[in-house]
Parts: sequence; structure tokens; C-alpha cells
Amino acid sequence: MPSTAIVGLQWGDEGKGKIIDSLAAQADVVARYAGGNNAGHTVIVQDEKFVLHLIPGGILHDGTINLIGRGLVVDLGALIEEIDGLSARGIPVEERLRLDGSAQVIFPYHRHVDGLVEKWRGKGRIGTTGRGIGPAYADKVARTGIRVADILDEKVFEQRLLAALAEKSAVIEKVYGQAPENYEELFETSRAQAERLRPLIVDGGALLRDASQEGKRILFEGAQGSMLDLDAGTYPYVTSSWTGIWGIAGGTGFPPNRLSRSLAVTKAYCTRVGEGPFPTELFGEMGERLREAGNEYGATTGRPRRCGWFDMLASRYAAELNGLDGVFMTNLDVLSGFETIGVGMGYKTPQGEVSRFPAEFSSLEQVEPIWIEMPGWSEDITSVQSYSDLPETAQDYLRFLEKGLGVPIERVSVGPDRCQSFLGENGQENLW
Repeated sequence: MPSTAIVGLQWGDEGKGKIIDSLAAQADVVARYAGGNNAGHTVIVQDEKFVLHLIPGGILHDGTINLIGRGLVVDLGALIEEIDGLSARGIPVEERLRLDGSAQVIFPYHRHVDGLVEKWRGKGRIGTTGRGIGPAYADKVARTGIRVADILDEKVFEQRLLAALAEKSAVIEKVYGQAPENYEELFETSRAQAERLRPLIVDGGALLRDASQEGKRILFEGAQGSMLDLDAGTYPYVTSSWTGIWGIAGGTGFPPNRLSRSLAVTKAYCTRVGEGPFPTELFGEMGERLREAGNEYGATTGRPRRCGWFDMLASRYAAELNGLDGVFMTNLDVLSGFETIGVGMGYKTPQGEVSRFPAEFSSLEQVEPIWIEMPGWSEDITSVQSYSDLPETAQDYLRFLEKGLGVPIERVSVGPDRCQSFLGENGQENLW
């Protein structure tokens, strides 16, 4: 019953899509367990680019079942649009996709409230994608949310939608001065969307537990990154779900003691989208140079990412929390041409210097990084096929990061395509 999890080690955008796609080739089931269509996983196959938002990364592989787990919040219209887009490109999506009926639904009023609240926050804005993720999760916790399965039962849906709209319309109209949602239109549209998806709806937990009992390979796909986790991340500048390994059991219904391996993906430097602390961020010419070299623009929003050197404290903290067995290092090629490469090895704080991530601090906005500089390399490494063929300074850089993380680097990626990766110096061939 082998099962492997892939999560992000940083603030998201680490290149999980490519890694998940490569491991999915050996998986029977790929299960996504958190987030919504605020995520964007990019996969490039023979120069053809696929950007996945809700659909798990195994969808491009024949014979692999892809589960949208109960821990997600799902915009039904966005999901159907994604299905149709992939189907038009020849991918038999509906043969390979399943949707847990217990997943919460994002409605137009969630997106509406998301935008209004973010605007109202002013300088205290979180930097959300505006897709209704946070408000939908808030309703789930408040027990006023509506699940996919609820929409399939006309009487249940009518009752719950009326109750939800009574609250949401009052807030939208009386607090924000905006027009409320139209019940009839929303009811009919949602019912039609749910009926379209009915053949895909399952008990996701049962599907996974049965697959495990049958000895099938299961790959759990994380979204965003560990430093954006609702509890473990840089709160309040976080996402609204549990992004680490700990989110799998609740987000899928799969027993945690059946997870075989915990793996994470990290860039060879750091990026972050939106607001929030980013201790190793680079500004000015150097930050812009790193952004352009890495084409650091969001797959979902198109927003330019903030860029900086590798943050050892935050990354080691995330590695410890996830109990990692290994790490995938991506975007090493982006660092070619930099004379020196920085690594943040500690923080200067108002309380003094720290060498461990200060999770108890109320704010990281004022900390300054303590740097160590590593020599860079000038060679183009995008065609390198083995660790030993990397420039010596690149090998030294990877060894330094591996030692600092305390976790073996299993694979190294030197480009966006499937074929542009190879085994790490201490990596093992079989990750299952």
C-alpha cells in the first residue's frame, strides 16, 4: 500500500506541478487535499503547456484516477471550464477525474465578499486572489457552507441556499452597499453545474482507503506552500487551508498512519506572491534580475512574484514540521550567471539574532536576514543530465542546502520540461 505526499516547502510556486506530473506516471491515484482554484500547477510536455487549477496533476496520464478531495473548496463553474479546456485538447478528463461529494462549494457571493473585504482592509489587505477561497472556508468552519452533495438534493439545496443568502445578501447590501445575489438564477445555475458533474462525484475517502487495501500507489498533491499554511505559516498572510502533510487526513479521509513517504518541493531561491513578510526578499535591480531569469509571474493570477535568496530558517522549519523524507530542488538553472548567491542563515530581530525560525513572533516584518554568500556559476545547465555534470560551485551550493535542511535532495530540476531533472547526489531512485 505505497503512498507518497508532495507538498511545497516555501510560499508556494515551487514547481510542484512538474514533480507531481513525473511521479504521477507511476501512480494509480492522485489526490488533491486542500485549497481551490487559487492554485496553479504548470506542466510542460514536449513544449505543450498545461496549467491546472483544481484538477490534480495526474490527469495527463492514462490509467490514473485523479481525486478532488473533500478538503477543497470548489468553484463548479471554474471546474467545468477546466474540464472542457483539457477535453478540447484531447485529454479524456471525465474518465480520469473524481470529485468528493463532501467538498465545499464556492458560490458567486463568496467571490463578491472576497473582493469587497479585501478592498475594505486597505493597507491591511492579505493579497488574496479574489476567487472566494477564504469566505468559502469561513462558511465551512461556521457550518453554513454548502457541499457538492447538498446541491444534488434539490430540497436540501433549496433550504441551505436560502439560509446562506439571507445572511450574505444582508452583509453585501447593508454593509457594502452592493446589490444582493439573485436566488433563482443562482439556484438553477448551481443545480445544472452539479448535474453535469454528477457522474464524477464519489466518496473520496472510501475510494482512497479501498485503493490502499488493494496495494495501489497513491500520490497526495499539496497546493500552495507550507509557509502559507493556516496554522503553521506567516499568519495572517496565509491561505485558508492546511497545506502541509497534516492536511491530508482531514482533506481526503485517508488514515495518516498509511502514508509511506513525505516529500517536498523547493526552489533553489525563494519567491512569494501577495502581501506578508519575506525576510530574504531582494529589491531593486537584483530582485528584478532574479524575477526575469525565473519568469516569476503567477500561473493563476499573472502577478509578478517577489523574489529573494534561499531562506534556510523558514525552509528548515517547514521540513521539520512535515517530517520530510526528501526534497526536490527546482529552478537551479535560474541561478546561472549570478556571480554570488546568498543564503539567509539567520535573522536579526528586536530581541537579538536567531538561527531558528521564530514562529512565536507576532510579526516578521522587521527582521533582517543574516547572509552567507556562496560562489555562483556562469554555465548554462539546462541540458545537464546528471549531478556530476553540474559545475562544481553548483554542486557545492546543493550540498550546502542539503546539509542545512537536514534532508536529502532526491531530485534536481534544471528546466520546466519533464526531461530536465536528474537524481540528487544522495537521492534514491525509487521514491515509493
